Amino acid sequence: MASRDLLSQFQGLTLDNVGGWPMAPRVALWLFVIAACAVGGWFGLWSGQKDQLEQLAAEEVKLKDEYKSKLQQAINLDELRKQREQVSQYVLTLEKQLPSKSEMDALLSDINQAGVGRGLDFELFRPGQTNVREYYAELPITVKVSGKYHDLGAFASDIANLPRIVTLNNMSIGVGKGGQLNLDATAKTYRYLDQDEIAAQRKAKQPAKGPAK
Repeated sequence: MASRDLLSQFQGLTLDNVGGWPMAPRVALWLFVIAACAVGGWFGLWSGQKDQLEQLAAEEVKLKDEYKSKLQQAINLDELRKQREQVSQYVLTLEKQLPSKSEMDALLSDINQAGVGRGLDFELFRPGQTNVREYYAELPITVKVSGKYHDLGAFASDIANLPRIVTLNNMSIGVGKGGQLNLDATAKTYRYLDQDEIAAQRKAKQPAKGPAK
């Protein structure tokens, strides 16, 4: 009986007289309006704000990570400075081992004297073509000496202990006349580029300019 009375309240309703509707239809209408507003607000406003909130939350996590990283760097700043100073000193030490262009003749003489001082006979001592790199030049020297086994070993050790950087590459040892040993190798030494050479290197890297229009 109650359900029939409730259903009867929804019969014959028109939008022209909403204020005169019975209580049940008016409550149902208000609930529908509230639900429609909630759905419209979600899709029209709140969903966009939710995406923005998620984006801001992700950005917050990223900023926290950056803060932690920078804080760790700040904590280790003194240690990093010490390490940088050690690296700088090491680089300076290596740079001092590179001769300048004017010192190359003296270095070649030192290499020759290292062999002569060990009683070795130079059959060949021929500097090759200088290979210019970005910041330094490499000079290969074809070397062929003969002598006793221990003298050849001492010669290689003397080359390694020169104040300038010299390396022995492509070494091969064979038996020569009278039981002497022959050492064939390529000695490589390195030097600084002078200012003119550095300028030429930089100019060579610049793109060629097209003809003026």
